[in-house]
Amino acid sequence: MRTGSEPVTARSALRARFWLCAWGVAWTVFGTVVFVLIAHPGWAAVCGALWLIITIDLLLVVRHIRQGPHWQPGRSVPPYRPPDGPP
Repeated sequence: MRTGSEPVTARSALRARFWLCAWGVAWTVFGTVVFVLIAHPGWAAVCGALWLIITIDLLLVVRHIRQGPHWQPGRSVPPYRPPDGPP
């Protein structure tokens, strides 16, 4: 059932995003170093740019995690408004 309130009630898996960003940083650092060592400056630049983007995303994820939950419904609160009548 869709109610139209999905953006308000949406959740984000920040811990999963954090670990995916950490994995991405590790691989882009590795790729940048390898491409610099084998003298492929174009690919090193691409990996370096991705490294920058992923690091910025990682910092934003850490910031959101540190802010904590803004509003978490209790067990008695349904995730969406119930339908307006009998089915």
